[in-house]
Parts: sequence; C-alpha cells; structure tokens
Amino acid sequence: MVPIARLGITLGGMAEVRYTQHPSTGTSLGASPWTVATRARLLLWEYSWILLCSWTPKPANPWRLLILRAFGARIKGRPFVHQRARIQIPWNVELHNRACVGDRSNLYSVERILLDEDSVVAQEAYLCTATHDFGDANLPLLSAPIEVHSGAFIGARAFVLPGITIGERAVVGACSVVTRDVGAGARVRGNPAG
Repeated sequence: MVPIARLGITLGGMAEVRYTQHPSTGTSLGASPWTVATRARLLLWEYSWILLCSWTPKPANPWRLLILRAFGARIKGRPFVHQRARIQIPWNVELHNRACVGDRSNLYSVERILLDEDSVVAQEAYLCTATHDFGDANLPLLSAPIEVHSGAFIGARAFVLPGITIGERAVVGACSVVTRDVGAGARVRGNPAG
C-alpha cells in the first residue's frame, strides 16, 4: 500500500486527508484490491454474521461481541452492537465500553474505525473509511481511518467521510455529511456539516 496525499478532487470544506492506496489485484477497471484469501475471509465473515448474529434479540449482545472478537474486532469493556448493524471488515474495528452501533448503521471499515467509550452511532448512520481516486482511470481504492471519541453522538442517517475524527462529546445532527474533523464538544449539522 502506498500513502498518497490527496484524493485529487476537492469537496467544499473537505479537510486534507492522508489516504492509503490499495492497488488492484487485477488489470481491469474495478478489479478487487483484495487477495483471494482476504475475499474468502470476508465471505466467511458475511455468512457467519448472517447465520449467527443477524437474527438474535438485543439481549444476545454478548454473543455478537464474541463473534466479532472471533473475527478480530478489538473490543474493550462491553459495547453494544445491534443485530442489524453492518460491519464490513471486523478486524479493522475497535469498540470501547458502552459504545453503541445502532440499528442498520454501517461501519464500512476498509481502514480502522475506532468507537471510543460512550460514543453512539445512531440508526442507519454510515461511517465510510474508503473512496476511489477519480483522477486515476483505474479508480484505485483509497482509505483513511475514522475515530469517534468518548461521548460523541452521530445522528441517524449521518454520513462520515474517510479520515474524519469526531471529538469528545461532539454531536453530529441527523442526515449530516461530515467532510472535516469535528472538534470536542462541537455540534454540527447539514451538508456539509458545520
């Protein structure tokens, strides 16, 4: 993986982000950046979550945490993960005590996602650690980590772009698009959130 400085496009108010470029394993446009072994592991994860967790009731959270740990998620204390949450790559996720991953929220964890203690990702929110380099004809996958610090709240259907840090006790309003870091205690909303 080769670090690069920018995506090559500028969105209004988007922060400078250092991305990791994931070279493709094939020569065709849109070829997967994942090896066959990684794709097999991802497939095993997908079916394991569907068969072992997606149907479980809320009180079965310890069971879901056990399955996440078995697939490499770093879990400290007792976070809550809703049975209908979607976690793309669990070995890139770190959940701390009383962090909450809500109903139908999506952790697209191509890169590391940290949910610190008491942080909340509300229903249908989307934390997206990856995008593509649209300046390159091969559209290579680019990724950058997301950190959500203690006591932060990400509202329903909010979208958080790669490389963003949400500070302690910050609040991101429902349906917001977060294009730059949110400082500790800040309250942001809108598109782009500000």
